[in-house]
Amino acid sequence: MSSNVIPQGSNASLNPTSGAENTLRQRKIPTVPVVPERRFDPKAPKHIQEQPWTLKNFWRHFNWLHLTLLFSFPCIGIYGILTTPLHTKTLIFSFIYYVFSGLGITGGYHRLWAHRSYKAKQPLRWFFAAGGAAAFEGSIRWWARDHRAHHRYTDTDKDPYNVKKGFWYAHIGWMIILQNPRRIGRTDISDLNTDKFVVWNHRYFIYLATFMAFVVPSLVCGFLWGDFRGGYFYAGVCRLVFVHHATFCVNSLAHLIGSQPFDDTNSARNHYITALVTLGEGNHNYHHAFPNDYRNGLRWYEYDPTKIIIWLCSLVGLAYDLNTFPQNEIEKGRVQQEQKVLDRWRARLNWGTPLEVLPVMEFEEFLEQSKTRPLILINGVVHDVTGLQHPGGQGLLRSAFGKDATAAFNGGVYEHTNGAHNLLSTYRIAVVRGGMEVEVWKSGAGEKIPMKDTFGQRIVRVGDQPTRLQPPIEAAAAN
Repeated sequence: MSSNVIPQGSNASLNPTSGAENTLRQRKIPTVPVVPERRFDPKAPKHIQEQPWTLKNFWRHFNWLHLTLLFSFPCIGIYGILTTPLHTKTLIFSFIYYVFSGLGITGGYHRLWAHRSYKAKQPLRWFFAAGGAAAFEGSIRWWARDHRAHHRYTDTDKDPYNVKKGFWYAHIGWMIILQNPRRIGRTDISDLNTDKFVVWNHRYFIYLATFMAFVVPSLVCGFLWGDFRGGYFYAGVCRLVFVHHATFCVNSLAHLIGSQPFDDTNSARNHYITALVTLGEGNHNYHHAFPNDYRNGLRWYEYDPTKIIIWLCSLVGLAYDLNTFPQNEIEKGRVQQEQKVLDRWRARLNWGTPLEVLPVMEFEEFLEQSKTRPLILINGVVHDVTGLQHPGGQGLLRSAFGKDATAAFNGGVYEHTNGAHNLLSTYRIAVVRGGMEVEVWKSGAGEKIPMKDTFGQRIVRVGDQPTRLQPPIEAAAAN
């Protein structure tokens, strides 16, 4: 989730044709100045980020405007807390204003403008733009540009807040340290450049943000219950710092801590605490898997009030064309991820030596070795049952030494459980030449070859153990 403090020039692809410019002038839509394509000049001086940090140039590596703002706000807030009493009404309004400014980012900047996951009527656009201005995280255009680049280049050097560079870089460092425009990934924001409302917001953002972030809360608390000072410090500055770092957590914590129930091709994770403080944005793994879905949480316990607000607005006509990803595809992703979890679990277990790598033993050799070792033949597989404690008694086990116990093991004497078949697989030592299906196993062909999981491990499903016959032999009736 992008969270620039103030708008700056964009390095996005902004090269509309002259015909497009004329069309925009005819429609009287203000346009953003065209930024010409940068051409690589080998003689041009290296960007400061391509130069080593030294005592002489370290100060040039920083974005001093962002650095000043991001550190001055917390300092002002701490001063206000130490010098200004907190009234109950101001505390309640601060929370309400936090929700308002948070929704401006989550429902407006993020889901409406950055991802176009739904459409909104003008009153709702104004509401979300005002909330986004109160959050003081840059204009709609600038915020959406960085966020689209984040999705396009996640976890790469072109990702503006690449978490691979560490927690602090993803959380706040990417705004404090100057970005190299040659390295930041380009993305298409032509739809935003032709949106009259977005362009207006970009041009006048600093005035809008100052008014919404500091003046409005001061005036509300001052005129309604006489707490101008508390309104400025608590509902203004302290609330702003909280919204900033809650948003930053989506870039950092939600890419480092949590679960990946839908996709693990990038670092995005579902993180409940982040979802709680960002009105649902912490369900980040779902969002990266299905970015054009207006929802971030599907189940009742997946906290996503932003989704509910958008849905309620759709009921009264303020929001429409709500995008949802097909449920069948969502469940596919969930099943595939759960299968990977099972595969990791399976890989830690002992499933016995694979049949195809076992040595081949002649039947006569099996009989000969059985005279000195406790060997049992079941379905063409030789098992050395040394140390096996048989629940039916050791005498019953000894009666099968040196014999083909396939029928007895599969219902002739007792229809053994799934656990018994699994246990027996850990005792296998060889296969008998000419035994049932041995040649198929050794050749690597036929239906008896098990499937492989996502890590290349054999999948042995219930009922598919090599020692099990299909269907089992019925046990003889007792006399």
